[in-house]
Amino acid sequence: MKTLPLSFYPSLLLLFALIHTATADRLLDTTLSNFEIWMGIPHASTEGLPPGTFQSTNVTQGIPMGLNADVKNVFQLIEENDELVLHISGEIYGGLTTIKSYQNYHLTLQFRWGEKKWPPRRYALRDSGLLYHCHGPHGAFWNVWKASLEFQVQETDLGDFIPLAGTKASIRHTHLEGIKRARFDPDSTQRTNGYISAWPEPDAPHGKWNQLDLYTWGDFSAHIVNGEVVMVVEKAKNKAGAPLTSGQIQLQSEAAECYYKNIEINPITQLPDSVLTFLKKHNYTIPRESNEP
Repeated sequence: MKTLPLSFYPSLLLLFALIHTATADRLLDTTLSNFEIWMGIPHASTEGLPPGTFQSTNVTQGIPMGLNADVKNVFQLIEENDELVLHISGEIYGGLTTIKSYQNYHLTLQFRWGEKKWPPRRYALRDSGLLYHCHGPHGAFWNVWKASLEFQVQETDLGDFIPLAGTKASIRHTHLEGIKRARFDPDSTQRTNGYISAWPEPDAPHGKWNQLDLYTWGDFSAHIVNGEVVMVVEKAKNKAGAPLTSGQIQLQSEAAECYYKNIEINPITQLPDSVLTFLKKHNYTIPRESNEP
């Protein structure tokens, strides 16, 4: 495994152009040109920072490092088995944010865990996250991430739903005895907003690649992990209560080393048959596109 210099690789770029359609956005390139980077507040134990950098044991409060201040290369492209791979060290909380916003799309990627963990989560579950429909200023949540909907990427919790910075949605769920957090249940008549656990949990073993897919259609979205629907999100809204149907994509650095590859966004004109079949099986109202009357 070797680090790639930020330079132009004609053969790689030509290969990408040949194997992907003109409408698809293949997000990884050798310079991360499709993204901007926002860095949060480094932990007090972080070394090698510029003089005067604010640090704290509470990394959610204080002065963030800000935009394009990734001085420790928390987000870095590497080459692994002749593939471009995004390596996230996790050492400092941060967000890798697409420059473009997206609406009505299929986001597909592969993800796996690394080995390193950092304060303040050195003894907690490894954590990252795929944030979508991101909008507004950087740092709206914990001085790091934008207001958004989260497709959770955490050990044993791939696909959980978390609304960040005032966003809301309607999730079918159930409460199980002895478990404090509600769990997704497509056959439930109960609806709620908040942190909802995904179900089932088809996570790959540690160090193996997971296939993550996100479909968004109007104010509806579906989280799919290794081919299984684990979360259905309906009636997404922003903090003001307006339908939330589009926005940027953000990948989180959250104190755990991880890797992403083959990140691609394809626009869709309808939901795929696999999702529609799931919705019909569980008596969901088939969502219409956000701009339909």
